[in-house]
Amino acid sequence: MRFLVLGVVLASPMMMACATYQARPIHAPELETAYRARTLDNAQLRSFVEVGVGTALSAWPPRALDLKTLTFIGYYYSADLDVARAQLAVADAGIRAAGARVNPDLAVNAGYNRNPESQLEYGLVPSFTFETAGKRGYRILRAERQADAARIGLSEAGWTLRSHIRAAFVNHVLATQRLGVLRTEQSVRGEIVQIFDRRLAVGEAARPELDVYRVDLITTDAAVRAAAGDVAQTRATLANAVGVPLTALQDVPVESSSLEDPPVEDGLPIRTLQRAGVLHRADLQRSLADYAAADAALRLELARQYPDVVLSPGYTFEEGFARYVLGAALQPVALFHRNQGPIAVAEAQRLEAAARFEALQAQAIGDMERALVQYHAALEEWSDANDRLIGVQRDREDAARRALAAGEGDRLSLATVRLQTVTAARARLDALTRVQTALGALEDAMQQPLEAALSVPDPTRVSPRKGDVSR
Repeated sequence: MRFLVLGVVLASPMMMACATYQARPIHAPELETAYRARTLDNAQLRSFVEVGVGTALSAWPPRALDLKTLTFIGYYYSADLDVARAQLAVADAGIRAAGARVNPDLAVNAGYNRNPESQLEYGLVPSFTFETAGKRGYRILRAERQADAARIGLSEAGWTLRSHIRAAFVNHVLATQRLGVLRTEQSVRGEIVQIFDRRLAVGEAARPELDVYRVDLITTDAAVRAAAGDVAQTRATLANAVGVPLTALQDVPVESSSLEDPPVEDGLPIRTLQRAGVLHRADLQRSLADYAAADAALRLELARQYPDVVLSPGYTFEEGFARYVLGAALQPVALFHRNQGPIAVAEAQRLEAAARFEALQAQAIGDMERALVQYHAALEEWSDANDRLIGVQRDREDAARRALAAGEGDRLSLATVRLQTVTAARARLDALTRVQTALGALEDAMQQPLEAALSVPDPTRVSPRKGDVSR
């Protein structure tokens, strides 16, 4: 009996050391309130942005938001990065779980015989499992490769966030500029209508001619209202991309000068990146890590062909005599199959991982080449629109103004030339839209900012909202 009590005493500390459940309920209304309360006037956010940009900020919140500042704000508040960090924590915990050794078993038995001459019977039979063929090492290796994939996935999530913020930023800036061009056109068309109103009043113009310009003005008014709605919508999209409510960005202007000077092709590190290949892309690195995890899983299944050794030293007390026994077993014995089914599945999954990598690599190369051609064409179009078209039209407008001042022209001629200038400005804005869209596609194809001033931190090395602002 004392051995039975000893077994219970030995098991009690192990049960007392068990982890306990800790509730962490989710209160959706409180989370919504916290989200809506987010602002830029946050000391910890300011510290995070200052470390990111590498200099102390003279004012916070900033007087104007540029792309880099918006990107750091997004890194600070992003829920998508929080999800990726949580997935990495799960993968890191998986390494610990994979490295756990098989716990021993302890069987305790007790009984009695109804024979009066018999005594109480009891016994302790522990069993210890010894894994063979390196199974534990392969489990750890697979878990480590899965953690590598999760870590790279966090970097990929960081790039995806930066790409979304850039797209929202560019769309908002271009929508604002488009609204400005349309308002200028609205003003010019309104002036033309006033000129024809006066000419109609003195009999120098016909009603149908005036109606044509009024229809154009009404159409422009509608376009202005639609453009104003686009500005509001793109600002809301930008706020959502950086993880703050619209009210946080409502009164802060967006700095747009950087878009007016797209980088020339020779100034981009494209050739260097092409020589290095496409393996700097996070999705390709993650695909390689997935393949390594699949390879480790195959090696684990191959190792499982071999049974583990189970030793069971036991003590029993029967009929007044103590017995000591040592049992040994092989578990499981591959009698009907040698784990061939799981091995075939693991091998097929490794082949699938290899095929996925090859397909993704081919897609990445194609995306890069296509984006480079697109950016080259868009950059040439932008240069023509910005240098030639706008320059010629400004010269024409200056000449019309001089002619009006010298008494050799009239207001209608000047307004007509100004309207043509607006048309040229719209063409220039369309070219700017295409060149910025092409630049964004090129950055996405390379998964790297192509301007050094717009570099962002590695999300695997920063932990915003937790006091860590290291880069």
